[in-house]
Amino acid sequence: MSDTTMQDADSIQVIFSLLILLFSVVAHEISHGYMAQYLGDPTARLAGRLTANPIKHIDPIGSLVIPFVTYIATAGGFAIGWAKPVPYNPYNLKDQKWGDSKVALAGPLTNFAIALFFALLLSFASGFLTPAVEDIIRLIVRVNVVLAVFNLVPIPPLDGSKVLLNALPLRHRYIGEYLERYSWFFIFFFAMFLWPYLVPLVGQILKFLFWL
Repeated sequence: MSDTTMQDADSIQVIFSLLILLFSVVAHEISHGYMAQYLGDPTARLAGRLTANPIKHIDPIGSLVIPFVTYIATAGGFAIGWAKPVPYNPYNLKDQKWGDSKVALAGPLTNFAIALFFALLLSFASGFLTPAVEDIIRLIVRVNVVLAVFNLVPIPPLDGSKVLLNALPLRHRYIGEYLERYSWFFIFFFAMFLWPYLVPLVGQILKFLFWL
């Protein structure tokens, strides 16, 4: 294979990775809105955010810059990112104790569900798929598992932070305020230096899904 052909293949992989990431974060955010709607808050629907139109959800930094930077920084190892958060009013939620956590967990659980669906599709339909399609499906599974695990990290504005704050006693809620104040620093630090410690967990989840 010539250098030009290899470069073209790498470019196509980058484009597919970023497109899959974009639509995965859109599904992630829509699920937050639908869970909030289910729990009694119509804010996301009234704001026009319960839509699959990616333009409504794109965050210039989280959806474009961060995925590109992390993909290049890790030499194509992974790309992380996020969409514009779907608005919701926690005071409208029927479950005032755990409603925040339910809305937050809807996103990562949706990504895990997408990964599981495509892993099962790969397992049951592998004999009917071309190698190129199988590679795309594996990429969808990997991106969604990475996205789910990354968003469960308890750093604002990631979903894991809302679960953590709801679980903390009131006297320790100042921890959340501190994390929110320096959230972007913590996220960049985690993405660049601490994420490798979670890579084995991602690998085990992927190993299980592809085993299915």
